[in-house]
Amino acid sequence: MIASNPRLKAAFARTAGRAALIPYITAGDPSVPATPLLMHALVEAGADVLELGVPFSDPMADGPVIQRAAERAIKRGAGLRKVLEMVAQFRQQDSATPVVLMGYANPIERMGQRAFVDAAARAGVDGVLVVDYPPEEIVDFAAQLGGAQIDPIFLLAPTSTEERIRKVAQVARGYVYYVSLKGVTGAGNIDTADVARRLAQIRKHVSLPVGVGFGIRDADSARRLAEHADAVVIGSKLIETMEQAVAAALRDGLADADVDASAIKAASDWLGTIRQALR
Repeated sequence: MIASNPRLKAAFARTAGRAALIPYITAGDPSVPATPLLMHALVEAGADVLELGVPFSDPMADGPVIQRAAERAIKRGAGLRKVLEMVAQFRQQDSATPVVLMGYANPIERMGQRAFVDAAARAGVDGVLVVDYPPEEIVDFAAQLGGAQIDPIFLLAPTSTEERIRKVAQVARGYVYYVSLKGVTGAGNIDTADVARRLAQIRKHVSLPVGVGFGIRDADSARRLAEHADAVVIGSKLIETMEQAVAAALRDGLADADVDASAIKAASDWLGTIRQALR
C-alpha cells in the first residue's frame, strides 16, 4: 500500500535511509499570525512533515502542555476554519512540505464531513488524523478523503490488538502513528526495546511508514527511536520550549511581534538539534 497523497509519498521517498522528522504544533499558538511563520521556520530547521493540531476544548488524548496550547489558541479564535486559512497561507510559499491536521471529531462534524474535505483540499491539507474516529466507523469519510487525495492517518498504541492493527491497515494511508506510551501526550519515558517489538508486530500487517511519538523529549530519545521507526513525531517538548521563550519575552516587556519571534526562534533552534541527531 502506498500513500495516495503525492506530497506525503514524496516526503517519505526523500527520507529513505533515515527517519523523517515530524514536529507537532497547535495552530494559533503562540498566535494566529505567527503560525504560518512558525511552520516555515520548522521546515527550515529540518521538518519533513508538519502536524498541525486543531484546537479543541476537550483534548482527551493530550497532556497538560498541549492542553494549555489549545486553550490559548481557542481564546485567539483559532477554530477549524481559521486553521484551514493558516494552511492556505503557508501554501502560498511552500508547495512541497506535507501538512497533516491532527485533532478531534467534533469540529469536523460541526462543519460537516463533505464540507471539511472540500475545504481541506482547497487549503492544501495532505493528511488528517482524527483521534476519536475509529477506523471501522469512518470508511465513508476515509473514501471522501481519498477522493480528494488527502490521506486518513490513524493512531496505534501499546494496547492495540492484532484485530485493531488489521483494521487500521485496511483504511490508513500516508503513514501510521504509533503512540509509544500508555497515557496522554508528553508523559513518561520510552522503552525503546518495547517500541521495536511493537513496530515489528505492526509491520506484519501495515506496509505504510510507521512514525513514533509521545514522550520524545531530547536528541538522544529521538536518535534511539529513529533506529527503528520510519519517522519521529515531537510535540509536547517543542510547545514547552516555545512556552518558556514566550514567558521570558513577556518578562522582558517585548511587543507581541517580538514575543512571537522569540517563540519561533526557540522552536526552530531546538528542532534543529533533533534533525542533526537524526542524521
